[in-house]
Amino acid sequence: MFDKGFAVTRHESRYRTQMIGDHSGHSRPHGRSHGKPLKILHVINDLAVGGTEIMLYKLLSRTDRNLFEPAVISLNGINPLGKRIEELGIPVISLGVKNPIAHPASLLRLVTAARRISPQLIQGWMYHGNLAAQAATWFAPRPVKVVWNIRQSFSSLDDEKPATARAIKLGARLSKWPDLILNNSEKSVAQHIALGFPADKTLVIPNGFDTDTFTVSEEARATVRAELGVPDNALLVGRVGRYHHTKDYPNFLRAAASLLRDYPTTQFVVLGKDVDWDNDELRRMVQEFGLVERIHLLGQRFDVARLTAAFDIAVSSSHAEGFPNVIGEAMACGVPCVVTDVGNSGWLVGDTGRIVSAQDSEALAAACKNLIELGPDCRRELGQAARDRVISHYSISSVAQLYQSLYQQIVAGSGIQERTRAQSARRSRAMAPTLSELNATSAHALRIEQLAGSGRANATPDAT
Repeated sequence: MFDKGFAVTRHESRYRTQMIGDHSGHSRPHGRSHGKPLKILHVINDLAVGGTEIMLYKLLSRTDRNLFEPAVISLNGINPLGKRIEELGIPVISLGVKNPIAHPASLLRLVTAARRISPQLIQGWMYHGNLAAQAATWFAPRPVKVVWNIRQSFSSLDDEKPATARAIKLGARLSKWPDLILNNSEKSVAQHIALGFPADKTLVIPNGFDTDTFTVSEEARATVRAELGVPDNALLVGRVGRYHHTKDYPNFLRAAASLLRDYPTTQFVVLGKDVDWDNDELRRMVQEFGLVERIHLLGQRFDVARLTAAFDIAVSSSHAEGFPNVIGEAMACGVPCVVTDVGNSGWLVGDTGRIVSAQDSEALAAACKNLIELGPDCRRELGQAARDRVISHYSISSVAQLYQSLYQQIVAGSGIQERTRAQSARRSRAMAPTLSELNATSAHALRIEQLAGSGRANATPDAT
């Protein structure tokens, strides 16, 4: 069954024929129902807990194993998330290398592992994974299709680590080689086209969210507050994200300090890799802004859904994003969000939260104050609208189906060039510098056309 956000009209019959229902009531891509499943190899830099890695896990967890036989190569270790992938019955190979292209011995390990799996399609994830995916085909005994997946926007290459900046530049030079380049954000597409990535090979597929795991939970609200010692009447403002310059934690902490001046009982919960009291730089900032008694630094956690459901307000303070998982997950938990207008953050939130300029801590604090002043009933209504929006337009089941349909078409050699050319033409005609500058109707129509690849969708426009 189609999720209502991906409803199609009679003009989209070509796309509809790619999706058929199975006896369980779930949709699956039409195609190879007989014979051996397609072997799909995913190549990623590492399997630490982050937005890209979580998206890979969600996609794998919903892969139709009658149609696909997935495997994963991690360049830098299995990590806890890799073990969760293995629990799905999917093999995970760790090469223990950082740059397989630059070192012959590492390249040999990569090529050997790929040949052992013998995939029909290799899916790279992020810059290093994309380059490794391409390199893995160099000595393949048969032609192998390659798909890249770019999942971030950036303010400047100067802000990236030197190795990442080099990988982006090399990727631009080699970007004619893959069969398809996926992205999760039109803002990111525009940035990468400016660097030399081809527009006519790029498709946008948004992130998808698990609205069964991430859901409204009064039990989570009660247990998390009991665990942290937060009074029931105190406002809990949450920030989820690894400690990285693009997440702009100084911006968040300045806003938190400003918020406390007007609402001194507010408490803050922050979690993600390296977001803990052992982080000297972060600890110094917390002390500098006078937040020690009001902030909980939880580090990397695996009960993110439970913690997120306990927030009264979720915040993204980033100065660069693609399509932020943590905001979609907070929305699925019924939590109203305050986000910076970077990547597709504003488009994702729409009118269910507040959108402010990046690197403006006073605006960030003012938006949080506005949500506080609305009161609990209005916040609850906004949160329900946010959850409804995610269910309607960004369910993981629909997004996984789109990936699977694309994989089948790429291996079969059908329909992809027409789809990328059509989307590129639409992009040049209709895409403004940022998606927030599109009006509500054209933004929604553009998104549906990009996802369906044909026709026009018969769905209610989003308010953005």
